[in-house]
Formats: sequence, C-alpha cells, structure tokens
Amino acid sequence: MRNLIYRIYERRIASGLGPGSRPKHVAVILDGNRRWAALKDGHSAKDGHTAGALKTREFLGWCDELGIELVTLYLLSTDNVANRKSQELDDLIEVIDDLVQTLSESGRWKLQLVGDRALLPEKLAKTIASAEDHTSTWPGMHVNLAVAYGGRHEITDAVKSILAAHKDQSIDELAELLTPELITKHLYTSGQPDPDLVIRTSGEQRMSGFLLWQSANSEFYFEEALWPDFRRVDFLRALRAFAKRHRRFGA
Repeated sequence: MRNLIYRIYERRIASGLGPGSRPKHVAVILDGNRRWAALKDGHSAKDGHTAGALKTREFLGWCDELGIELVTLYLLSTDNVANRKSQELDDLIEVIDDLVQTLSESGRWKLQLVGDRALLPEKLAKTIASAEDHTSTWPGMHVNLAVAYGGRHEITDAVKSILAAHKDQSIDELAELLTPELITKHLYTSGQPDPDLVIRTSGEQRMSGFLLWQSANSEFYFEEALWPDFRRVDFLRALRAFAKRHRRFGA
C-alpha cells in the first residue's frame, strides 16, 4: 500500500514538471554511503559504497526517463585520493571501477572523466579511458564522472593549461587575454553548460570543492536522505523545487 501511495505521489509531481521547467544539467554530490553502512548491523563501508553505486545506476535511469541531458556525479575527490590511503579508499576505487564498467556496458550513456587523470590508480585510469572511448559516439545522455576531482585543483589546472597554450606571449599580453570565458574554456567541463541544479544528499550543506567555478549561478538542493536511500520521489521533489525558483543568474 505504501509503495502504491508513493507511485501515485510520484506521478502527481512528475505531471507538474513540464519539459521547459526541468534542468538540462544536474550535478550530484553522492554523500552518505559510509553513514548508511554504519546504521546497518554487520555492514562495512564497502557495502555502503556498493549500495551507493547501485543507487547511482538507478538514478541515471531516472534522469534519462525525465529527459535530463547532462549529469555530473561527484564520486571521488582529490583530497580523498591524496590524503586517505586506506583499505576503504582501495575498496571505493574498486567499486567505482566496477560502476564505470557497468555503465560502459549499458549501451545507454556517453561517459567522460571530469578530474585529474594523473592522480588515478592505473587500473581505474585504464577502465575510465576505455569507457570514454567505447561510449564516445553514443547519442544518449552525457554523464560526467568526477573522479580525482577538486574545484580548486581544476581551476589550477585550467590556469596551467592557459599558460602552456600562451607560453610565447608576455605576461602583459596574457593579462589582456585573460577572461572568465578563457578560463571556462580550459576547465575539465570545457564546452558544456554549467549545472542548473546541484543536489547534495545526507543533510550536509556544503559544496566540498564541487564545481566551484561552474556552479556560480546554479540552484542548490540539500536532501536529508543518505545517498543509498535516495528515492525517485526525492529526486522529483528536488526538480519541483527547482521549477518553482526564479533564476537570477547573479542579479
């Protein structure tokens, strides 16, 4: 009976979401996997990350059904890669590797790394590169995998890229060329629209370095549910909240 009520409620919310009111780019901080596992007797952190990966595949299906064009998933930060050498990190990397392979084999979505490829473990780097190549011509929804990602790290890499591209010019000449548009062109997400909606689960209300440059005019939605418990109805509520907002784009 409860599931039936939720399905009716979902349909009611979805029916009020016209195509023009939906975000084109949704970015998500998938938070709460470890806490979810800690609340389950006998569950390890890896069990939480595995449950989170299952939810991620389910979530992408919802996005696809609703006509979302671009999704960015925050899976692993540069801070985690650099500062948290542990069995849990090894387990998380293994879970991400399995997730990328599964998404690559789905035949549905174009995958792209958004992060520092040089920081990735060799096996994961190969898996992601293979997935990018395998899905590069697929016409479906575009999925950014934010792995070994940090917003400050990305902006630093963008500046390095600009300096390398204009190495034959003087500092004064480069200063004249430097614009927000030029920096945007050198980000990991070059050529993509900025996120319309950024969602973070688990009740935390901070960005944790996620898409710092790109989210300047994004709408934010903070959800109490832990990521493995995130439901389609929770996502629809986020989209409904987005549709009700009057976007000012910095004004």
